[in-house]
Amino acid sequence: MRGRGNAHSSLALGVSWCPATWHPRLDMGRLHRPRSSTSYRNLPHLFLFFLFVGPFSCLGSYSRATELLYSLNEGLPAGVLIGSLAEDLRLLPRSAGRPDPQSQLPERTGAEWNPPLSFSLASRGLSGQYVTLDNRSGELHTSAQEIDREALCVEGGGGTAWSGSVSISSSPSSDSCLLLLDVLVLPQEYFRFVKVKIAIRDINDNAPQFPVSQISVWVPENAPVNTRLAIEHPAVDPDVGINGVQTYRLLDYHGMFTLDVEENENGERTPYLIVMGALDRETQDQYVSIIIAEDGGSPPLLGSATLTIGISDINDNCPLFTDSQINVTVYGNATVGTPIAAVQAVDKDLGTNAQITYSYSQKVPQASKDLFHLDENTGVIKLFSKIGGSVLQSHKLTVLANGPGCIPAVITALVSIIKVIFRPPEIVPRYIANEIDGVVYLKELEPVNTPIAFFTIRDPEGKYKVNCYLDGEGPFRLSPYKPYNNEYLLETTKPMDYELQQFYEVAVVAWNSEGFHVKRVIKVQLLDDNDNAPIFLQPLIELTIEENNSPNAFLTKLYATDADSEERGQVSYFLGADAPSYFSLDSVTGILTVSTQLDREEKEKYRYTVRAVDCGKPPRESVATVALTVLDKNDNSPRFINKDFSFFVPENFPGYGEIGVISVTDADAGRNGWVALSVVNQSDIFVIDTGKDMLRAKVSLDREQQSSYTLWVEAVDGGEPALSSTAKITILLLDINDNPPLVLFPQSNMSYLLVLPSTLPGSPVTEVYAVDKDTGMNAVIAYSIIGRRGPRPESFRIDPKTGNITLEEALLQTDYGLHRLLVKVSDHGYPEPLHSTVMVNLFVNDTVSNESYIESLLRKEPEINIEEKEPQISIEPTHRKVESVSCMPTLVALSVISLGSITLVTGMGIYICLRKGEKHPREDENLEVQIPLKGKIDLHMRERKPMDISNI
Repeated sequence: MRGRGNAHSSLALGVSWCPATWHPRLDMGRLHRPRSSTSYRNLPHLFLFFLFVGPFSCLGSYSRATELLYSLNEGLPAGVLIGSLAEDLRLLPRSAGRPDPQSQLPERTGAEWNPPLSFSLASRGLSGQYVTLDNRSGELHTSAQEIDREALCVEGGGGTAWSGSVSISSSPSSDSCLLLLDVLVLPQEYFRFVKVKIAIRDINDNAPQFPVSQISVWVPENAPVNTRLAIEHPAVDPDVGINGVQTYRLLDYHGMFTLDVEENENGERTPYLIVMGALDRETQDQYVSIIIAEDGGSPPLLGSATLTIGISDINDNCPLFTDSQINVTVYGNATVGTPIAAVQAVDKDLGTNAQITYSYSQKVPQASKDLFHLDENTGVIKLFSKIGGSVLQSHKLTVLANGPGCIPAVITALVSIIKVIFRPPEIVPRYIANEIDGVVYLKELEPVNTPIAFFTIRDPEGKYKVNCYLDGEGPFRLSPYKPYNNEYLLETTKPMDYELQQFYEVAVVAWNSEGFHVKRVIKVQLLDDNDNAPIFLQPLIELTIEENNSPNAFLTKLYATDADSEERGQVSYFLGADAPSYFSLDSVTGILTVSTQLDREEKEKYRYTVRAVDCGKPPRESVATVALTVLDKNDNSPRFINKDFSFFVPENFPGYGEIGVISVTDADAGRNGWVALSVVNQSDIFVIDTGKDMLRAKVSLDREQQSSYTLWVEAVDGGEPALSSTAKITILLLDINDNPPLVLFPQSNMSYLLVLPSTLPGSPVTEVYAVDKDTGMNAVIAYSIIGRRGPRPESFRIDPKTGNITLEEALLQTDYGLHRLLVKVSDHGYPEPLHSTVMVNLFVNDTVSNESYIESLLRKEPEINIEEKEPQISIEPTHRKVESVSCMPTLVALSVISLGSITLVTGMGIYICLRKGEKHPREDENLEVQIPLKGKIDLHMRERKPMDISNI
């Protein structure tokens, strides 16, 4: 990858300056060499000031110090061309010719500097981290260390610090970042000292980010519409310019707010929250939204934070009483300090805005204030002094509720005093049950009629009748105790349960005929007993876990409750004796785990008991049952019953016939155990019946075209992801006698052969040669002469095995002429042998002088009597071949029996058994019977056409 930065160069000590012409190059561009400055050389004074904005630059003639400026994007990969110092300093070799008038370098000859130039950084420093410099060509490239502008330059830096060969500079402009290098041009006679500035351009590689994830803004509830509040912690984007933060928005404005962005003179943008509606803290005290910051990149990047808008309270509510008047009755013998009433006002505000103080109105007489004290903080009115005989019986107490900045709320308490002249009755208790500080302690499950206390009722005046009764709810009864008067017994009426109620409070009330009442409060506290066993939430805990779990996998957390208190209600958990050893149960927390991996194919369901035992004496326990089901995971590939399947099929097997079943299993369950079979190769010929897993052939198979097939069958299960396996299928086609022998010689019935009369008896004359495409017995060929025609055709004999025709008897003068032999070529196939016939023409003469005569004889239809004598031939295979051939019927029988062809199997077996004992020494070389040509035969004569005979 090559690119060039924007290059800007100038001479630090240059004699003359010139404007440059900008030419974009590649994606970043660079500055082309300026036009010749010859026309400006004679100007006495020339100063050119320019600003580096974009691709403007100026190149001067050579001097001892030079400054170059390049620019490139941050984040470029290694190898990007920044610039060529040799080109931009005009140091490239020139063709020999007139010297450059501007160059101060020595004149060169040829196309190279001699000695050659070299470029190097003044010192290594950090140069190797960001750039690489080719010391021969002067090309400057990016290095493997990616340039990150935000890491190199921090905003706010200023100036340029040159240190070593590389330094970093942040110019006063916030978007300017310079990488500074010092480069030396050698050797000494060409020495140059070059300052290189590389301006790093920003790309949008950083998203805005808020310094905090939660931002809170408080708005007074009385804030007017259009109130603006600055949102602290604005988003920060290390990118600059348009790539920095450009705008803000809220995800939900709640119909009450909007957002505005202000930019200061430094370009910083601050979001402002603007109130758009009336706020009421008492209605809603908080609004939550998401504030989003967006930069100006393409595409823009976003950052977000949660903005919580809290509504602060103001004192816009005053105290209020729910009632305007209360009535209070006080007895004249009431004890000093007794609370007689309490007033309470409500203020909806918060904090100090809701603080309420109570005070009497100035209309309340001082005597009433002295008799009844008002607590200014709680609003409780207490009897402050003893009620005397001269005290007024009716008092009107006006109470004010005061809030900050509010008009007081008013409530009136009307107090009526009832003067007491006689002493009230007395109640004297005597406790039977255990009593401490006025509290009676009873054990739960105490029997009915358990006595608690005796009460004696007395009248100090001795002249009034006193009645007594029990006030309050509970399983208690107060009854007179006979035979004594004014004696009462308090006892229980039914067993009490601590788990239902632990505390009771009843009162013994006595009153006389004058209406004076006296109350004695009795507090009863029940003591717990271990009468409850722990109870599981569910008696059957059904769990599931996927097989191949991690060790110590969490199963569940058992929980049992015990209504008893303290240690009697503390529950511990234990596994039952039937639980497998690899299950663990924490006795304190009840967490049930399994320490080993479970295999569903090994065991799918587990069922065992767990116990919950409390800490009572004696302890109580309960039992629950855990039923764990191991869920299937597709961790088993389909498995074939055999890795290699072999099927024997007779040829000419009908299309889509059943060849054999391919058995496959998958130990997984459900869809994970569902298996689909498919043929990987030979799918154009074979297919699998998915319903039966039956292999079928789409077409009829011919052994003579192909004798065997090797298939690969793939089994894929239904899991996610699916697992698969493959198996090899070998299909062997068994031969059927479906091809008759094919006679290759003689080539036609019109061929003939000259037999000289001098031929000796026993000499071979010619042969019949035939082949059979079938195999085995179906290809064993026998030759026989079934018809003869001629002067003495019986003079010729054919070998039934080889087809060689020999002369049996010496030829006589009367044997001259055409002899025609009809030869039958028959195989030994089953169930029916197939045959072909051929006419062998032998012309007995000294020479062939008239071929046309012979051809005319051949064209005549011969009158030949067909002899139905079958050829006899013996097959003598070797011992090894006998074994091979004897196995074949068995294999054929297995295949054919599966198809129901009992007749075919029986016939082949009978035929093989009849031939089994015969010997054939020549079949050791080849199973297929080959009948060689024997005797001396003129092969040229075999191929030639009938000859014309001019003279006989």
